[in-house]
Amino acid sequence: MTPTEPFGARLHRAMADRGRLCVGIDPHPGLLTAWGLADDVAGLERFALTVVDALGGTTAVFKPQSAFFERFGSRGVAVLERAVARAREAGALVLMDAKRGDIGSTMTAYAATYLDPDAPLFSDAVTVSPYLGFESLRPALEAARAAGAGVFVLALTSNPEGAEVQRASVPDGRSVAQVVLDRIAAENTGVRPLGSVGAVVGATLAEAGADLAVNGPLLAPGVGAQGAAPADLPALFGAALPQVLPSVSRDVLRHGPDAGALRNAVRAYAEQVHEVVARASESQAETGR
Repeated sequence: MTPTEPFGARLHRAMADRGRLCVGIDPHPGLLTAWGLADDVAGLERFALTVVDALGGTTAVFKPQSAFFERFGSRGVAVLERAVARAREAGALVLMDAKRGDIGSTMTAYAATYLDPDAPLFSDAVTVSPYLGFESLRPALEAARAAGAGVFVLALTSNPEGAEVQRASVPDGRSVAQVVLDRIAAENTGVRPLGSVGAVVGATLAEAGADLAVNGPLLAPGVGAQGAAPADLPALFGAALPQVLPSVSRDVLRHGPDAGALRNAVRAYAEQVHEVVARASESQAETGR
């Protein structure tokens, strides 16, 4: 079913109502083993649906990592379809972490896979890669707009290899990442309360070195097991902190399969993020007096 309002507005409300946190669904083989599950389709389904059932009623956003389902072939993708449908039925938004990027009809096909309301894997948003040129994403941007869905564009990723492309300079002196961020900002011009085209900015980065004012959500993966903490977010994001959606995966998922322990872990992270954002807002207000 096609959403009745844009993704940015729905995300803005979800973060206000359910807390400013995105929970990854990453069925690593090691996590399946830690949960006492077999590394097979049955274990995959038990893992994914346990996370959704435990957290779906209170979590703002789920971010399933498509690769961990795809590795089981069609049966794994079928589990992903069920997890996405159940999460959305519970009222959570689903951000498919697929990082798709291609050109022409192929990008159009990727867009149809995740952003067509009639598709089995229809999600509220999807991650995409702009490094075949930002305009190569046009089919996804158009499909998302038509469906009331969102797109999160890789801008400043936390992996060390990303810097050789993202920090490189274009002829006008901007970094490639800044070009991407500027294009995202252009897509979100004039949108309120929040644009539907977001940027992915790794929470583990030492510094952004870029203007993050894109008038859209900033997905910040890397909180928890990858080393970033909620307290690190103000220094990295500065004035853009209110648009940040921190993402945590393993540091929550390791508490399963106990549903109560999963909920407690999410609650603790959401409270930390809320306190960090509130303190930063108070500090900025005092500075502006």
